Amino acid sequence: MAKINIKKGDLVQVITGAKAERGGDRGKQGKVLRVFPESNRVLVEGINRVTKHTKVGQSQRGTKTGGIETVEASIHISNVALVDPSTKKPTRVGYRLETVERDGRERVTRVRFAKSSGKDLA
Repeated sequence: MAKINIKKGDLVQVITGAKAERGGDRGKQGKVLRVFPESNRVLVEGINRVTKHTKVGQSQRGTKTGGIETVEASIHISNVALVDPSTKKPTRVGYRLETVERDGRERVTRVRFAKSSGKDLA
């Protein structure tokens, strides 16, 4: 299992695959909806959309459910890169140790930062 630098809510960009003009997702940016650390995959908003066929049924109110719908599928974590908040371009992630004084105690916390600009990531 690889070290996962991407968290839920991060803005990421697809760095591999077919270009957008050829029907692919490379170069597109989206927000991470969910992270699957056991399989090293992420679910990104608006990326890797697939058509899913669900069985037609009825809800309790009598409305029809099911049919053909488009949903996002997961993408491997190596195919996306975190977006630098200042330049809006993909960057690598680094970690820095900072000491923060809270309630009279000093605590050491790990802070993520963008390697290209050095800015902190939320």
